[in-house]
Amino acid sequence: MNILIAIVAFVIVALVGWFIAEAKGKYVTYNNNDQEDAVLQQNRCNLEQNGYTELNIKDVIRTIATTGYSAV
Repeated sequence: MNILIAIVAFVIVALVGWFIAEAKGKYVTYNNNDQEDAVLQQNRCNLEQNGYTELNIKDVIRTIATTGYSAV
């Protein structure tokens, strides 16, 4: 009987924790303020001025070592 009570208590605690996690993700949101938006825009402009281009998956595969290393 004690094991059954422990299992039921564990399930209830797990469900309550799951509910809190789901509710937190749904109702607690984060929005950037004006200063953060300004910094992000400044960083974006700096990257564009310095010639940064985002790589696609083909470029990444071409530039990384996919063959591994030889032990000898």
